[in-house]
Amino acid sequence: MTASDPADPAADPEDVRGPAGLSERDRAVLAMERRGWPGPGAKERAIREGLGLSPTRYYQLLGALLDDPLALEHDPVTVNRLRRIRDERRRRR
Repeated sequence: MTASDPADPAADPEDVRGPAGLSERDRAVLAMERRGWPGPGAKERAIREGLGLSPTRYYQLLGALLDDPLALEHDPVTVNRLRRIRDERRRRR
């Protein structure tokens, strides 16, 4: 059994995949990215308080979501926008 297996009693309930294929946490991360933020401090605070994640872990999860076809299917506008931003930053390096 894996951490995303709903039959696993030790699985984190936030990480269990729903009928759409994405976990509640994955959907919450994408929803967080859809919002506009007045500044970086407000977003980091919302990540800690709303998702219970450190900003570092949040961005690790977000990076993995950008390569997940299920995330693209769930929220194509947000995922494609973030992919364009990521690709542009990579080109500048």
